[in-house]
Amino acid sequence: MRAHRVALCAVLAGVAAPAAAQVVAGNGTSIGEQPAVTTHLEQAQIESGQLSLMEIIAAGEALFTARFNALDGQGRPASTGTGAPRLPVQPAFSRTSGPDANACSSCHNDPVAGGNGDFTVNVFVLAQALDPVTFDTSAANSNERNTIGMHGAGAIEMLAREMTVALHAIRDEALAAAQDTGTPQTRSLRTKGVSFGEVTAMPDGRIDPTGIEGVDWDLIVKPFHQKGAVVSLREFTNNAMNHHHGIQTTERFGVDTDPDMDGYTNELTVGDITAVTLFQAAMPVPGRQRPANAELRKVLVQGERLFADTGCAGCHRPRLRLEDAMYSEPNPFNPPGNANPQDIGTVSFNLTSEGMGNRLKPLGRGAVVRAYTDLKRYNLCDEELAHFCNEQISQGTLAGFADPASFTVPDQPRPTEAFLTRRLWDVGSSDPYGHRGDLTTMTEAIHFHGGDARESRDAFFALSDYSQATIIEFLKSLQIK
Repeated sequence: MRAHRVALCAVLAGVAAPAAAQVVAGNGTSIGEQPAVTTHLEQAQIESGQLSLMEIIAAGEALFTARFNALDGQGRPASTGTGAPRLPVQPAFSRTSGPDANACSSCHNDPVAGGNGDFTVNVFVLAQALDPVTFDTSAANSNERNTIGMHGAGAIEMLAREMTVALHAIRDEALAAAQDTGTPQTRSLRTKGVSFGEVTAMPDGRIDPTGIEGVDWDLIVKPFHQKGAVVSLREFTNNAMNHHHGIQTTERFGVDTDPDMDGYTNELTVGDITAVTLFQAAMPVPGRQRPANAELRKVLVQGERLFADTGCAGCHRPRLRLEDAMYSEPNPFNPPGNANPQDIGTVSFNLTSEGMGNRLKPLGRGAVVRAYTDLKRYNLCDEELAHFCNEQISQGTLAGFADPASFTVPDQPRPTEAFLTRRLWDVGSSDPYGHRGDLTTMTEAIHFHGGDARESRDAFFALSDYSQATIIEFLKSLQIK
């Protein structure tokens, strides 16, 4: 479905640019200005099996790298980056509030499309909601963040889903026991060896969330955004298309609507979003680069051992077990505005045998995910080390997508000082470091690990220079392959 031109409902502020003309030559060939995306996928094409997995992925890659222009519906003059209406304004681009990029790959590009980004492509999270648009980059208006690489993202989403299912089962068992006994019931929240604290269920059906740690109170593990605020690649994509490009998806904004008054409707279809989501999910998994030099291989072995001995592997877990290696789209925990399995048909593929490039190693019907993370949030700040505590605006609340009335205490903002454990499986090819990308070396990033990571940080700097260097050399070997 192509983006359709409709009549503008309001006059834009200032002098509008002339509309780009699409011209058809005598032989039926289009000439002149053209949209970046000339062919759109319908979800029915995907669900009917007309297209192979690799054809869907290829279509998704084309969307990920497409440099959207005005004929695609780029820009959102009459809506904010959250979709809220506003008086139509110019210009089409704003570095702080967005739209701020022509393509997904404009920022996710290092060392290849889908990778991370340099400091120069940092985004200003939450500024997109402001009306009027702000040009102020201060922490009072936004949270400045570096672009994170997407390689191996399908495995990360499936880990989060399995952890969510396990946490919900623990919570639901506690609720049933509380109702049966008429007394509060407390359960440890532990899944895949990771502790998320404890939950207490009350006989009246409410939850006491005060013991929950490192995850929202709804116990949905959200593995995307550095704050752990986004459930799925699909949600991430629907958000980003509007925020960064001014492209409204029919899934989020409806069919034949023009909420941003840019003159175009149906800018991306449900099928388009499925395709670009599957492309991200099927990206190659990062892995180890093993040097030919035998002495250097010994250094890596020593560095890996010291990485564990210093306690770094306590949060940056070298391996997590995925019980089922099948990736399925869409995610059943998607929030409103994003397709769920009851809305569209499910598309699945095996993360160990299908997809692009390097894949997960199978283990039974599941797989081993060597991502060096535990998908939990931590506070890395203390009185001496506060580099990672520069943010002032909370990104959402701890209730997540649950009804705040289902808890025994009032809803609270997500803590501004807590971040998800960074995935290190691509750290050797994903500099710069830190949530702002303002640290140029791994040693700098380790230095500023205070708070919950202070003990392992101090253990690292208690090592000799040589031993520290072996750990760095080991980390350098973790790369996009």
